[in-house]
Amino acid sequence: MIMPFLTAAGVLAVLTVVPGPDMAVVTKRAVSAGWQDGLRTAGGITAGLLVWGVLTVVGLAAVLAASTVAYTVIKLAGAAYLVLLGVQALVHSRRHRTPSADAPHAAAPAGGAWRTGLVGNLFNPKIAVFYTGLLPTLAPPGLSPHTGMALLVLIHAVLTAAWLSGYVLLLAKARAFFQKPSVRRAMDRVTGVVLIGFGLKVAATQP
Repeated sequence: MIMPFLTAAGVLAVLTVVPGPDMAVVTKRAVSAGWQDGLRTAGGITAGLLVWGVLTVVGLAAVLAASTVAYTVIKLAGAAYLVLLGVQALVHSRRHRTPSADAPHAAAPAGGAWRTGLVGNLFNPKIAVFYTGLLPTLAPPGLSPHTGMALLVLIHAVLTAAWLSGYVLLLAKARAFFQKPSVRRAMDRVTGVVLIGFGLKVAATQP
């Protein structure tokens, strides 16, 4: 029983650390508004995974993954959201050309970062395909399908929270570097382009 779980955790860990839209969104929030916002964004992303996990266990995610129309609607909505975040980052880089390096981060609503992570994750239909397509193959024998899937979703959520939180804290260690006006502008532009690129990639993917 233990070895199948370790194998599944290893596969999920590899998939978790691969850079994707979630990491780009976390980077944008952490660099532009501080590490607290970065952690809140990571929390929202983790909450999104748990929502997808519940939908998977009750079977709704499988319906979405099998429905071309539903998949396309969610896909385009998610792509538009990523592009919007990317455009906002590019606009932000143009508005703040000469900020003071010692100026504090602009205050942001506490729920804004969490909501950004949650919405971005919920609008990612690939999670539905991933949970209904890959996770069942990793479920350990000897458990009911619902129990096995629920445990794997929890493992994935914990790994994601740990990885993104560690990444945010790593960015915080280099806070002085990222506060430099030229670096912040460059990061806004890079994350903006990356988010737009991910948005276009999501829009072009097939179920």
